[in-house]
Amino acid sequence: MLFPLFAALIWSVNMVVTKMAASTISPAAIGFYRWALAALLLAPFALPGVVRQWHLIRPNLWRLGVLGALGMALYQGLAYVAAATTTATNMGIITAMVPLLTIGVGTLVLRERPAATALIGALVSLFGLALLLGKGDPLQLLRAGVNLGDGLMGLAALAYALYGILLRKWSLPIGAWQSLFVQVMFGVLLQIPTFVLAEPSPLNAQNIPLVLYAGIFPSLFAPFLWMQGVRHLGPNRASLFLNLMPVGTVAIAMVALDEQPHLYHVTGGLLALAGVSLAQWRPGRAAAV
Repeated sequence: MLFPLFAALIWSVNMVVTKMAASTISPAAIGFYRWALAALLLAPFALPGVVRQWHLIRPNLWRLGVLGALGMALYQGLAYVAAATTTATNMGIITAMVPLLTIGVGTLVLRERPAATALIGALVSLFGLALLLGKGDPLQLLRAGVNLGDGLMGLAALAYALYGILLRKWSLPIGAWQSLFVQVMFGVLLQIPTFVLAEPSPLNAQNIPLVLYAGIFPSLFAPFLWMQGVRHLGPNRASLFLNLMPVGTVAIAMVALDEQPHLYHVTGGLLALAGVSLAQWRPGRAAAV
């Protein structure tokens, strides 16, 4: 159970790092640099295993490519763009919706029938999210729509929910480090077009520490820990640990970014997390334990 817990804590810090990066480096640049650095650091350890397991990897390359696109390129790429127009606090709370989205995506992909608690929890979470995004007035969303950054984070969360579901559905017979390395390589390849076409954003003393953190901790350690958590607990139970992300992100953002949470953050966030917890609750399973 420690695997997804530590992954969630690393990602909490990364939400703040992502927000800090918005003013010092372009999304295309940090997205490319972080995955290139991760690939470089991981290669000496994972590449020999990739060669040995190539007979298993080759027929699953397209699956690894899809996972790399969802979990590496799309999820974090959208987050870097979103950071320019939303707060780290909102990013953390929206990402906490991944467990709920996992249930919804699992219903479509894995043909899993959601329990009644999941449906009720979804309604509670959606109301909490509307309260948050509407800054205390859910009807504000109908009048003004969703902020661009918040909408992009919603798409990013959906991409990561699908990533977790596909990890479970495919259950690839490949070592975790080897799987991660190939996914990272796809992440690098998919970032090249935007990196080349974007305006130059050189590395400097301000953004190098952010790139180093992003390239090491959330790029290498967190995905590995997360994959282990999904394998041992399944995507639904593992994603429950993402409920800790808003708490960690808000606390770190208060100190590092001077983001002060408002009443609608607290109320909306608590409702969203309560709904997610309710969606994950299974009375029969609790009784069995």
